Amino acid sequence: MNQKNKRKIINDPVYGFLTLPSDLIFDLVEHPYFQRLRRIKQLGLAELVYPGAIHSRFHHALGALQLTCRALDVLKQKGAEISEHEYEATCAAILLHDIGHGPFSHTLEYILVKDLHHERISTLIMEKMNQEFEGRLATCISIFNNQYPKKFLHQLISSQLDMDRLDYLSRDSFYSGVSEGVVSADRIINMLNVVDNHLVLEEKGIYSIEKFIIARRLMYWQVYLHKTVVSADILLKQVLMRARNLAVDGEDVYATPALTPFLFSKPNEQKFEQETDTWLARFTLLDDAELTVSIKQWQFHKDSILATLSKNFVERKLPKILISNSVISAQELEAIQTEIKRKYKINENDLGYFIQSGTLENNAYKQDTPESISIIRKDGAVVDVTEVSDNYNLSALKKTVRKYYLCYMK
Repeated sequence: MNQKNKRKIINDPVYGFLTLPSDLIFDLVEHPYFQRLRRIKQLGLAELVYPGAIHSRFHHALGALQLTCRALDVLKQKGAEISEHEYEATCAAILLHDIGHGPFSHTLEYILVKDLHHERISTLIMEKMNQEFEGRLATCISIFNNQYPKKFLHQLISSQLDMDRLDYLSRDSFYSGVSEGVVSADRIINMLNVVDNHLVLEEKGIYSIEKFIIARRLMYWQVYLHKTVVSADILLKQVLMRARNLAVDGEDVYATPALTPFLFSKPNEQKFEQETDTWLARFTLLDDAELTVSIKQWQFHKDSILATLSKNFVERKLPKILISNSVISAQELEAIQTEIKRKYKINENDLGYFIQSGTLENNAYKQDTPESISIIRKDGAVVDVTEVSDNYNLSALKKTVRKYYLCYMK
């Protein structure tokens, strides 16, 4: 295919028309590993609360690419030294930043693959793709892993003011219909600059940043940590855990060919780092459909626990969830456990499939970290955003809010 045909225009409902900046970026988008992201929902099970939230990781990656291109153009106009190679490598890094996500995005993190964060899997996939592209992704990988000398390029990919967050807030707000996530992405990007190799924001953009941080806090409680979404996440995890426990114990459990290696092996038996090619070949076949098809079959399994959990998931009969600012009392917990054991005729060992407790944490901004948001004042001084803002709420948002939940089958 000639060069002209690779400069595609993509119509995005959030930003309008997007363009792919180079032939390499086109080839990455066309790669089967990236195309898999079409089949992974950006917000996991949030569609069970917000029916419009069915956009994919593919959507998000292209949106983040568009914002990164805009940011790089702004920084170059302001005098930042960014070569054509660095420009392309940074675009590749943001495009591939989520390529290591498994089915239902964050919901099954560490469940299908133990002790391996999706960013580490992304790196492994990039390294595999780098072999196919004859080393053309080496700088991209270096930027992604914060090993490249120009640290501000990594900050565009991963920081508390990165293009990933700017896109997902706007995009998730658009598709869910939750207006609290709307942020002034263009305004923020146009206020970006580079000082001493670090990304900063000009002081006149402070109000847009305040809105950005507050939007994160609101979107986490209203969408990402919505109690019904949390309930659905917990149910999906318990379904998969029960299916895996039966499978490794020798029970006959249906699974699609792509899911089989993960279902019939204990997490500690998966040698992802040692047998990378083998496990990556398996992992890159997984998507939401593999789990959905399997769960539809499990609702008819002879094991009553797996069948009950799966049927409830398919029919959206989600567990009840109680969220409180304090730990659930021992007396209340014991009463619920007794009722569950009676109703579902299960023993103490299987109780964990029907009742779970834990904590939810919401931290909109973390101060004093390498990823903190820095503001350059008119006098040239660079300070943390909380030192410039006159918004009292912004200082409060750097504190972690912790809530406790008890989730159990009705």
